[in-house]
Amino acid sequence: MVDAQEIGAKVVRGPYQNGIRRRREIIESASRVFASYGFVSGSLRQIAEEVGVTPAALTRHFGSKEGLLSAVLENWDADAEARNPPDVHGLDYFVRLRDAVLYNQAHRGLIELFLTLSAESTHPEHPARQFVRNRYDRVVSTGVQHLREARDAGDAVWLADELIEAEVRSLFAMMDGVQLQWLIDPGLDLVGVFSRALGQYLHRWTGRADLVPGQDGQD
Repeated sequence: MVDAQEIGAKVVRGPYQNGIRRRREIIESASRVFASYGFVSGSLRQIAEEVGVTPAALTRHFGSKEGLLSAVLENWDADAEARNPPDVHGLDYFVRLRDAVLYNQAHRGLIELFLTLSAESTHPEHPARQFVRNRYDRVVSTGVQHLREARDAGDAVWLADELIEAEVRSLFAMMDGVQLQWLIDPGLDLVGVFSRALGQYLHRWTGRADLVPGQDGQD
């Protein structure tokens, strides 16, 4: 026999699940719109029309356009962090960056969203500015940690700490720059160009030329 409490739970579960699904649809749509048009030019009306709701419905879910952007960024960050293997250390961290570029090539919208909002957030009042700054700080800090680890283990040449930071910042600037060029020109061999450039960094650090697959156009 089903009691009243169980019936009540079943009644609530349907609308609750529908709300979660609708929220996810809105975030996915907003991600596409912001990736294509940026936060400034992308409108709630565009997002609402794509999802099949009114702009007022978006406001009910997220409070404001800025609130929706916050949800989009949280979703993007969670996806990016979930793809970071926890057991990678030292030079392996940098070798795995090729896998990240392969993933971005297969999921164009993710890198397009980040690079579009990064460019917009140079404006000091852009709502994504702090997120982008924190993201770069975290990525650079992680890269510095792994290159120091490789240096201290004798897997890389001796580099002063300030040079390590410069190398890591330069590497990630190259990574973003090549991906941006690919977004503009999809005919670019994104993975091949990145692999060869990454190989040059690792060769400079280690003297080895065999750490990154695909440098000669072959996996």
